[in-house]
Amino acid sequence: METNVCYQGDCLEVMKGIEDKSIDMILTSPPYDNLRDYKGYTFNFEGIAKEIYRVLKDGGVCVWVVGDSYDKNGSETLTSFRQAIYFKELGFNVHDTMIYQKNSYPFPPVNRYYQQFEYMFVFSKGKPKTYNIQRCDTDPRWRNKTNKTSSQRNRDGITEKLKYEVGKDTRKMDNVWKLNTGYMKGTPDKIAFKHPATFPDLLAERHILSWSNEGDIILDPMAGSGTTLKMAKKNNRNYIGIEISPEYIDIINKRLESTPYPSR
Repeated sequence: METNVCYQGDCLEVMKGIEDKSIDMILTSPPYDNLRDYKGYTFNFEGIAKEIYRVLKDGGVCVWVVGDSYDKNGSETLTSFRQAIYFKELGFNVHDTMIYQKNSYPFPPVNRYYQQFEYMFVFSKGKPKTYNIQRCDTDPRWRNKTNKTSSQRNRDGITEKLKYEVGKDTRKMDNVWKLNTGYMKGTPDKIAFKHPATFPDLLAERHILSWSNEGDIILDPMAGSGTTLKMAKKNNRNYIGIEISPEYIDIINKRLESTPYPSR
């Protein structure tokens, strides 16, 4: 299948045209729990999950951004966990369960706290072949320390001295990412907000940098507003997008047209 294209169609059918084990990384957010109106389209989760496993290379990573709503009885649906368990049953490793923390969110029912996050499940097909773990500034309290060790209490109750990232300007990032969301915050692309559910450019960029290398092929089978494809192109990756709505295809193509490849 040709790369650097977003195909219009049902992703379950379009993915059948992708060769086995040809995709390096997948990053997508499915239309879970009917929280948004996606032009009336629905999706076959189990069928899509099986195709994801088939097309992903050994050592490849699938980042699945999903949350939960609540049912008529007031219980959370646990859709996210059911899907994660199904991915594991297919043969994926649950490499990490990460949190996407939003700084804007809807008003909750009176008997609930504000719902501020979604899960970012990192599924790997075996051990990840690429892991460029992103870094952030070290807290100043640790940056100037000269002691290079910290301590951790083991399961047997014995305290063990460990090497720790102190005395350094940067450290590994946490697996909870607090990101700007809302109109003109998650992306400067005004046209993207014609889609009802976008995730921030920075979320896609961090994952793409973490789990892929330049020249790799990134797939988003439910491309939405095209954020994954845009950030793949911006970071010199090849991409394949699939989106069932012709209206959203137009949004995606306009965003891609305005995003240059980096100079080589």
